[in-house]
Amino acid sequence: MNATQSIAIGCDEAGYELKEQLKAFILSLGLEVEDFGSHSTEPVLYPDIAYAVASAIREGRNRLGVLVCGTGIGMAISANKVQGIRAAQAHDTYSAERARKSNDAQILSIGARVVGPELAKSLVKAFLSSDFEAGRSGPKVERINALEQRRDG
Repeated sequence: MNATQSIAIGCDEAGYELKEQLKAFILSLGLEVEDFGSHSTEPVLYPDIAYAVASAIREGRNRLGVLVCGTGIGMAISANKVQGIRAAQAHDTYSAERARKSNDAQILSIGARVVGPELAKSLVKAFLSSDFEAGRSGPKVERINALEQRRDG
């Protein structure tokens, strides 16, 4: 698997159906997908899946990631606990794009109970087609990284 073309994806039971649709959509864009689960609508502990996706990105196995849960909130919070990872929840294309361009986010988190499949595809496309622009945002992302280094424990 080519890490520069590989997108990590994961979900909980609430996001399973949307994850499956997004996985097919990402493949249709000519990218590879590594699926970290869930693989059904059976209940799971989503922090474990968020951790697996975020860790794969941190380790360089995947370039970017997409996480899906009911609201997108829990997955984003969980992924952001992994050192070096910036996960952003988005429900509009502008925010999805700016997550990459301004904040150098590596993971997009989406709420399956908040957005429909077509909007979710637009969010993913905006996120995956954007790159960090640094510029005025460069020092801000550097400060975010510095804050992470200051964390206790």
